Amino acid sequence: MLIKYVPVLFLLALSIFFAVFVVFLSHLLGPKRVHPVKAAPYECGMISLGPTHQAIPIKYYIIAMLFLVFDLEVVFLYPWAVVFRELGIFGFVEMMIFIFILLLGFIYVWRKGALEWE
Repeated sequence: MLIKYVPVLFLLALSIFFAVFVVFLSHLLGPKRVHPVKAAPYECGMISLGPTHQAIPIKYYIIAMLFLVFDLEVVFLYPWAVVFRELGIFGFVEMMIFIFILLLGFIYVWRKGALEWE
């Protein structure tokens, strides 16, 4: 019964071996010279002045996550619109509930001030 999986296991073992071998080979043959110019961060061809590591405000990440959440939720509206006539009144009610829940989430985020960019 398990004999069917031997080719898959062989391919998996071969893939893992190849990955480990290539990483080991690059470590073995790769250059080891460290130079300050190579270690410096590269930013669009401009020479960096001052510290290169800056703290990014958490607000940026919150806005990005909220955009992704609401953007991905709105993607679910497209398949519904395509088969709208086939779903009938049941599909319409279900989508209105979905949109209402989305609206509640948006209002909550808005009232919490997560969309304020200061």
